[in-house]
Amino acid sequence: MNKKFLAGFVLLFLAGGCAAMEPIEVREGMYGKAIPVISQSFASKEMRPGDTWKVYLQASDPDGDMKNIYATIEQPGMATYPVSITKIKEGNGKELDGYIYLNTVGIQGLNSVNLTLSVQIGDKAGHFSQPVVFPLSFNFRSKQQTPSPGTFQEKDLGPIMIKLRTASEGDHQNSTDWGK
Repeated sequence: MNKKFLAGFVLLFLAGGCAAMEPIEVREGMYGKAIPVISQSFASKEMRPGDTWKVYLQASDPDGDMKNIYATIEQPGMATYPVSITKIKEGNGKELDGYIYLNTVGIQGLNSVNLTLSVQIGDKAGHFSQPVVFPLSFNFRSKQQTPSPGTFQEKDLGPIMIKLRTASEGDHQNSTDWGK
């Protein structure tokens, strides 16, 4: 529970850091008071290691000032990964429909690994959508599920810039001789 609180706090601290430098009245006056809303989302709960995981999102903001997609990953036995920030492309500030993706090509030892992805959208005024949460299990025998046809656009919204590690990599990193 403390890890989730800490991850959420870090996400809000990093995301709101720049926006917090202006008084809130100025930010809201410039951009508006509406909060981004993720209205629909989908991601497969299982996939093969080495595949690219697509996480589909539909979101809107009446003010049209959506700015970034924020993603965090929690993986049992590993620390929470740093926040990934994906800039929302011009023209998608009011509505977006497509997918963000996590590339797992070339990462060894992911079979039987579980993780949880949390996604939020932030706007220029410093408002954040409610998070959506996606569990994922890696299994060589799994096939990635796709959303119902016609539900989401096959539009690339950008990457989730997090490089996954395995427990063996984490053990190796933790056993580094810092005295050298």
